[in-house]
Amino acid sequence: MENKDILDEQSSVNTEQPDNVTEETTAAESNTPTTDEAVTINGGMAEEAQSDEASASDATARELAELKDKYVRLYADFENFRRRTAKEKLDLIGDANKGLLLALLPVVDDFERAMQSLETTSDVAALKEGISLIYNKLYKTLESKGLKPMTSKGEPFDADLHESVTQFPAPSEDLKGKVIDEIEKGYYLNDKVIRFAKVIIGS
Repeated sequence: MENKDILDEQSSVNTEQPDNVTEETTAAESNTPTTDEAVTINGGMAEEAQSDEASASDATARELAELKDKYVRLYADFENFRRRTAKEKLDLIGDANKGLLLALLPVVDDFERAMQSLETTSDVAALKEGISLIYNKLYKTLESKGLKPMTSKGEPFDADLHESVTQFPAPSEDLKGKVIDEIEKGYYLNDKVIRFAKVIIGS
């Protein structure tokens, strides 16, 4: 009889244990935080990380927009510079001879007066003097613009300066390989050859 009572007590204890386990499990589950709660418990790091990523993305977008704006402005400035330079170049080419022509107009006026004098005067000496004066005026005007004649006669032949037309026997030994006559004078413009001298070389 006593054994039966002990068994009944044990079975009642055994049947009560699952209820305790269930209660403990439910309590443990209820104490488990959700994802949002975990984020809150951890100080909101996930939201801050997302906020940092969003601000970094915004900063990158702003920087990209600024760089694009700078590129567009720079490209526009370059196009304007290129057009302006091309226009200035065309203007410079168009006006390149303006100064020279203005300087030559007085010489042209003198020639016109000389041509009129040819019809009315018979004084050859006066005509020669007038033409000589006009020639000197023209020569000085061209010199003032940088034109300089080339001295070739008696100089050694130089292919960079001279254009050989023909060869003749040299009148003396020291003139062999040198320019013995000049058919057409050569000219420099500011120390740059603009016309080669046509010469005869002694052989």
